[in-house]
Amino acid sequence: MTDNLQEMMAKARAAQKVIEFWDQEKVDEMVLAAGWEGYKKETAEEVARLAVDETGLGVYQDKLLKHQKKTLGVLRDLKEAKTVGVIERNEAKGLVKIAKPVGVIGAITPMTNASSTMTCNGLPILKTRNAVIFCPHPKAKKTCASICEHMRDGLRKVGAPVDLIQYIEEPTMELSQQLMSIVDLVLATGGAGVVKVAYSSGKPAYGVGAGNVTMIVDETADIDDAAKKIFLGKTFDNATSCSSENNVIIHESVFEKTLAGLKSHGGYLVTGEDRAKLKATMWPDGTHLNGKIVAKSVKVLAGEAGITVPEGTTFLMVMGEKIGPEDMFSAEKLSLVLTLWKYADFSKAVQMVVDITAFSGYGHSCGIHSTNDEHILELATKAKVSRMMVRQPQCYGNSGDWVNGMPFGLTLGCGTWGGNITTENVSWKHFMNVTWVAYPIPPVIPDPEEMFAPHFKKFGR
Repeated sequence: MTDNLQEMMAKARAAQKVIEFWDQEKVDEMVLAAGWEGYKKETAEEVARLAVDETGLGVYQDKLLKHQKKTLGVLRDLKEAKTVGVIERNEAKGLVKIAKPVGVIGAITPMTNASSTMTCNGLPILKTRNAVIFCPHPKAKKTCASICEHMRDGLRKVGAPVDLIQYIEEPTMELSQQLMSIVDLVLATGGAGVVKVAYSSGKPAYGVGAGNVTMIVDETADIDDAAKKIFLGKTFDNATSCSSENNVIIHESVFEKTLAGLKSHGGYLVTGEDRAKLKATMWPDGTHLNGKIVAKSVKVLAGEAGITVPEGTTFLMVMGEKIGPEDMFSAEKLSLVLTLWKYADFSKAVQMVVDITAFSGYGHSCGIHSTNDEHILELATKAKVSRMMVRQPQCYGNSGDWVNGMPFGLTLGCGTWGGNITTENVSWKHFMNVTWVAYPIPPVIPDPEEMFAPHFKKFGR
């Protein structure tokens, strides 16, 4: 492998040309081979351990589970997808759609999901007959190299060009920017800074927005179930995910019961002077999150803050005071800290979700624990987010889960709210060009009198 980008691009172009006109069967064979080498237990254990050791973030068992689950989920979604030749035919409109590859895709990947991002993005890119060059976060370069080499082994076994998958061995900001300037499409998964650079690269780009998941627990919720799921979402992989629960807005009538439920799962409410210490530790300059506490255990977090927590504590809780920069606990925390809020009127709770996400996490996601369909629909209608989970751990559900229909993937579009081009979970369909072929059909011309009749009836001519 080389970090000479011109040489890498030449190899990627040559490899992509080899598979450009492969049939669907051969493409699927290639994807499955790379997928197996990326999914199998030995690989998953290796890259999960590497990710923890190299980045210092998260929990080994959780990363192992995430890697295998997300890889398998992506493969499930890809199994029946048509990405070669005619993918749609509409006889009535005389339209035929033909799928074509993009070419070479540059994928910028984070250290939070250091291994699973490679499979979740790499396999759909292969499925659409593209080549990919990964540029990992510098603190996750060994993990990237490992998973990519395993997937290259899969390509080799079925006679596919191994240079369909390449990676920068010694990534830098300069190489990342250079890569973005020469590929056909940029896929940026990471912080706001890298996404902004991607959208400024001069090339088509898919990026993500920052998360700050905010949940509502209303008076109709199954409180025990809600508390358990919030705990699971908050604590998975030490909250490395942008989809981890960050704020919970609870109806006043069930607040104490919900708090007790969260405490039963190891939640500890930090108050008074300890809350101030925790805040000062997490945002030393009042604005920027302290990297020393990101995705660390409660023991490390409490130690850094100089506070004492009971044995068995799995996450910390604080009461929210203000929404906005005056109280950074309303922002994304990327740590085992959950902010609680209380409400009386549901419309006020919805407005709090709107206000919190506008401050931090605009466009990303929210959720609700409720059996009231009117409440669910009101939140879904008014919240400016791209995805909303109902009665699920947000961190599990956002990026695809066995119990919902969301596409599996780790690049979550946040729409124009988050400065993104899409609101969808980025998947295989985002890596294709499509040619529309239009055949002649009998004319379909509307009658003006019929078209304007409702207007004439109400307002006259």
